Amino acid sequence: MKGLNVLAAFLGGAAVGAALGILFAPEKGEDTRHKIAEILRKKGIKLNRNEMDNLVDEIAAEIKGEIGE
Repeated sequence: MKGLNVLAAFLGGAAVGAALGILFAPEKGEDTRHKIAEILRKKGIKLNRNEMDNLVDEIAAEIKGEIGE
């Protein structure tokens, strides 16, 4: 059970790190959103532009909230 918790923590940290890297990369927001949309489409998740913008904004707000704490 302890190993499972360590694995979950590692995967969670990796996901947050990847999201931070994408969101704070020195690219235009439009390019970053396009890359995120392509990754999601490859995984079978289809969002329209408005839904994608909302998702990215929610992720950014969560990450900024975690950083500020």
